[in-house]
Amino acid sequence: MDNLFVESNVGKKRCEWKIHTNPISPKLRQRQYARKKLVRDFCNNSDTLSFLGRNRSFDDIPKYQLENLVVDDRHGIIYCYVPKVGCTQWKRVMIVLSESLKVNGVPYKNPLDIPESHAQIKSNLVFLNQFPRHVMKEKLEKYTKFIFVRHPYVRLISAYRDKFVKENQEFYTRYGVHMLRKYGNNSSPPAKVKDAHAAGVFPSFSDFIQYLTDPETEKFRPFDEHWRQAYRLCHPCQINYDFIGKMETVEEDAAHLFRMLHVDNIVELPPSYSNKTTESWLRDWYANIPYDWKRNLYKVYETDFKLFGYSDRWHQ
Repeated sequence: MDNLFVESNVGKKRCEWKIHTNPISPKLRQRQYARKKLVRDFCNNSDTLSFLGRNRSFDDIPKYQLENLVVDDRHGIIYCYVPKVGCTQWKRVMIVLSESLKVNGVPYKNPLDIPESHAQIKSNLVFLNQFPRHVMKEKLEKYTKFIFVRHPYVRLISAYRDKFVKENQEFYTRYGVHMLRKYGNNSSPPAKVKDAHAAGVFPSFSDFIQYLTDPETEKFRPFDEHWRQAYRLCHPCQINYDFIGKMETVEEDAAHLFRMLHVDNIVELPPSYSNKTTESWLRDWYANIPYDWKRNLYKVYETDFKLFGYSDRWHQ
C-alpha cells in the first residue's frame, strides 16, 4: 500500500491520502447498505413513519438546528455529532483532520493529545451553519457525510449519569432543580449541586424518565442536545449520509469509515472507556421503570428506534 499526495477536489490544501489495494469486506459494505436503505425507506414512505419535520426541505431547517454538523474542508468530510455517542472522540478526530487547532503553530497529530475540554470548545471546530446557505448545500453535495448513533435508551443512561449523577452545577440548575420539584417530591432543593449531592439529593433516573415523557417538558424548554433525538440533531431525511456508524459496532465501523475516507494513515479513533454491554445497562437501569413510562418513552424516541434499526423490545 502506498501513500500518495494528491490535490483534494474540495479543499484548497494538499492532503495525504491513502491508496488501498485490498477491498473493504462485503460484510461491512452490506451493513452500510442496509443501514442507509432503512433510513431512506422510512424517510420516503409516509405510511411507515410520520414525525415532525420529515417532509420539510433542507432550506426549511433553521440555521440554529444545524449546529451539530462539523466540517473538515481539508478532506471534504462532514460529521454530525450526537452527544453521548462518543462525540468527544470524534470531535478530536475532526480537529486532527481539519488542523483547526494548533499548539505553538503546529496542528495536533494525535487525537488523544487534545484535552477533552478543548474538543468541547466550539471555536476549535468548524461548523456547517457558519457558512451561507448556498455554501452549506454545496458542501453537503460534495463532501462525505457521516453520523454515529446509539441505542436510544442506553444513550439516555449515559446522559443521566454524566449530567445528574456527577456534580454538574449547570445541568443541576437548568434541569435538576425543576425535576426534583416536579417529580422528586422536593419543594425546596438546595441551590448548589455540591450541597445537594452532600445531602443525597439529585434527580433519580425515574425523575429523569418522567421529565422526558412529560408532554409539558418541551413547552417549558426544548430538549437539551444530550437527550434530544438523533433525527432532530442530524436531519437524516434532509441530509443523505454516506456512512451510518453505531456505538455498538464502533471499532469495525470506525475502521471501515477511515478506510472509506482514505485517512486511516493519518488518524485512528481513540479507545472507548465504556465496557458495559447494552443489554446489561438496559436490564439494570430500566428494571424499576413502570411499563406505561417505558411505553411513553418509546413514543418519544420511536423515530430514532425505527430510522436506525434498534429493537424496541425493552419498552414492552
